[in-house]
Amino acid sequence: KPADQILVKVTCSEPDLLSVFAQDVVMGTSGGGRATSSSYLSSGASGGMSNAYGYTITNDGYVVLPSIGKVHVAGLTTVDAAKTIEEKIKQVNHISDPGVTVNLLNARVAVLGAVKSPRVVSLTSERNTVLDVLSQCGDIADTGLRQKIKLFREVEGQRMMYEMDLTKSNVFESPGYYVQQNDLIYVEPNKSQRIKSSAFYTFWTAGATIISTLATVTSMIFLIKNN
Repeated sequence: KPADQILVKVTCSEPDLLSVFAQDVVMGTSGGGRATSSSYLSSGASGGMSNAYGYTITNDGYVVLPSIGKVHVAGLTTVDAAKTIEEKIKQVNHISDPGVTVNLLNARVAVLGAVKSPRVVSLTSERNTVLDVLSQCGDIADTGLRQKIKLFREVEGQRMMYEMDLTKSNVFESPGYYVQQNDLIYVEPNKSQRIKSSAFYTFWTAGATIISTLATVTSMIFLIKNN
């Protein structure tokens, strides 16, 4: 998606050809700002050389590679993005035997509500499920409803909400089952917890305490007078 940060790793058998990827490039979304990051040259597993470089996807869905140009990657998986970049490198005849891998650098999901440890969870792959994310938050709290899981997602500029019931087998068919970058998961608390968290419950509890205290004081005064 636009604004995602990805790591593009290129390998080939001729290390001199990889030096072009170590140049600073213009990255980021609209605003024309210039951003740079370090490149990393290392020996490849097959005896060749590899170069890894971080890029930010622009608002119109492209990454800009030095000497290669703009490559449209928005809407692709990391595997498909790698194939697209690899084909682009071949088209410009820069490297005859490129190998490309792409990884997300900033994939995160926020988890709120009735979980044991609300937090922002970093995704380790594109196949992370809502269950994987909840487990990293210590699972749903005792006050949480497994039948009331809401996932909020931005799809083509529109906010979408998917409701899931983790006790039903059809949860695997939900568009929200596999989480995506910038999703927000909310676990709804049960009714008793909502009541305890309400202003009315706080007022009622405080009022009951005051009444109980007054009753105790009144009883003591009554006993003193009788004595």
